[in-house]
Amino acid sequence: MTAPVETYLLSAPVAPGTARLAREFVTASLVAAGRWPLIENAQICVSDAVANVVRHARVPELVVQVSVHPGRVVVAVRDDDPGRPPWPRQPYAGGGDAKGLALLRRLAHASGVTWVWDELRPVGKQVWFELREDDPAPVPAADSGNPQPAVVQA
Repeated sequence: MTAPVETYLLSAPVAPGTARLAREFVTASLVAAGRWPLIENAQICVSDAVANVVRHARVPELVVQVSVHPGRVVVAVRDDDPGRPPWPRQPYAGGGDAKGLALLRRLAHASGVTWVWDELRPVGKQVWFELREDDPAPVPAADSGNPQPAVVQA
């Protein structure tokens, strides 16, 4: 019998302070699930994913979801702006801690973008990343990310 997936959700306004709120939420979720070794990388990754939404999406709120599976944790940051996909960019030079999604890809075991669908049209997207305790994240030699987001029905 497999262990049930524990899911934690946070809905928050798209505002400059939301990255800090998301870090605290992810930290609390991982502490509750007993996944302490994953906290530091999860904080960095969720901070950059949220900062990406704050900087580029044109929406009033976002959702952070933490799904705790046996052996892995998946964190997703969703916004309901299907017209502005997250393309690979250079690190943000305008200040702040955000390093772009390239840092997220380096720290996570896996990551990607999933379109969120309502029937036959996309209504949003989510940037997600997976962390594992027993399998350290691969560190790519160069950023070879595909600039096209995945098209998957959520």
